[in-house]
Amino acid sequence: MRVLLIYPLFPKTFWSYEKILELVNRKVLLPPLGLITVAAILPQTWEFKLVDRNVRDVREDEWDWAELVICSAMIVQKEDLLAQIREAKRRGKRVAVGGPYPTSMPEEVLPAGADYLVLDEGEITLPMFVEALERGETQGIFRANGEKPDITQTPIPRYDLLELDAYDSMSVQFSRGCPFQCEFCDIIVLYGRKPRTKTPQQLLRELDTLYELGWRRGVFMVDDNFIGNKRNVKLLLKELKVWQEEHQYPFAFNTEASVDLAQDQELMDLMVDCYFDAVFLGIETPDEESLSLTKKFQNTRSSLIDAVQTIAKAGLRVMAGFIIGFDGEKPGAGRRIIEFAEATGIPTTTFAMLQALPHTALWHRLEKEGRLRDRSGNLNQTTLMNFVPTRPLAEIAREYVEAFWELYDPEKYLDRTYRHFLMMGAPRAKRPFQWPSLVDLRALAIIVWRQGIKRRTRWKFWHHLFSILRRNPAVWVHYLTVCAHNEHFLEYREIVRSQIEQQLATLEPDASIASPDALESPVEVMQPIA
Repeated sequence: MRVLLIYPLFPKTFWSYEKILELVNRKVLLPPLGLITVAAILPQTWEFKLVDRNVRDVREDEWDWAELVICSAMIVQKEDLLAQIREAKRRGKRVAVGGPYPTSMPEEVLPAGADYLVLDEGEITLPMFVEALERGETQGIFRANGEKPDITQTPIPRYDLLELDAYDSMSVQFSRGCPFQCEFCDIIVLYGRKPRTKTPQQLLRELDTLYELGWRRGVFMVDDNFIGNKRNVKLLLKELKVWQEEHQYPFAFNTEASVDLAQDQELMDLMVDCYFDAVFLGIETPDEESLSLTKKFQNTRSSLIDAVQTIAKAGLRVMAGFIIGFDGEKPGAGRRIIEFAEATGIPTTTFAMLQALPHTALWHRLEKEGRLRDRSGNLNQTTLMNFVPTRPLAEIAREYVEAFWELYDPEKYLDRTYRHFLMMGAPRAKRPFQWPSLVDLRALAIIVWRQGIKRRTRWKFWHHLFSILRRNPAVWVHYLTVCAHNEHFLEYREIVRSQIEQQLATLEPDASIASPDALESPVEVMQPIA
């Protein structure tokens, strides 16, 4: 069987990082881990080719070669997924689809013409699919019916199918599931509330594979809550520390975790010893009433500001997710999020309006209340809420755009980044010295030109950089990398503003977010290099 694996396009999102990737001559931040895991689970007597459409288009010879097309997608990729299904069917190919979006909304995928829906977790449903093919079945829907697989049996993903040079980081997964019950989260719907983990040896074999393929850059642990099973994570980290030392720390890790990480010093120390240098936290909102209402109780047990500072002081840069639009939210939520980010110095803050994701507890509650207003929209940071909120939608949208704009103001972003890195503990991993590549030197020159010479940030840029070199010199490369991230956000905040304003205009005649004088023109801050 000749199988063509296709990963659909992402629209521009907070995480697409185009401007940053351009600096280092890469195409995409992360690879399609789900698809290369699918390729590992399917019979290894089959032939596979993978095309990530975020890297390049499918070639004619690849379409001609394929006997079966397999696609996987998240909700944000739905438009291109449906387009690829239709294109494959136009060419007479059999098509199988799976992943979070088809699993959540199979009724939206079927009309596009997919022959097989391989839903839920592939360790269970892919063998069903293979058996159906062997029986000569030409269509089918395969579901796990609530069963969760033992992921200690999951094979090593087929990293060899990737065009490795196109990616900035690699992905590995240690666990699935999360023990918490946040009302808006679909992770517990897709993967359950009992975190299942691989064995330490299993994950180290995956790292061995990446190492043997020549990978020497960042690795993202894609677990939605890396510390959901703290006992097993500590067992992994103790062995990972030895592996990193023996291999001279070839990988810098980052991941996602719940804020209770701050309560476990041993866990933070182990992460830093393994050369984890950043962690994403779901802060959501500094409003405790909203956190309680949405059942994110783990964020109400201690001071969120103290938690962020504790994690940073341990040596982990904090990234944070924020949401606006919770039920019962008081006006000024956007301003309170800005104040929280400024108080903690968190540089990178994902920020979105609340969306009711399919089949979450929030979705079912709002459906019962008759408040869902758009069941099939493409949900990302540039779409209005898909339900009727408890305060005016236009008010929430304006607060959202204004807060997003202010958070990524060039000077304020530099100030937050500077304060955060002054507070950060120094890395303890002793990596061997490496001369920077020509690509790295070019990227550095561009950032120095834009932020240190061309823009109004020039004085802050040099003051902060020399202060970091003097007061926390071990983090200066990491610091400059995070300074560079704002190249993406400066453009993306304009996309957010423009697209939200367009959607608001369909709801009311005068939907202007702010006057032109109130917001800095992106032309000024995104000047091309001379």
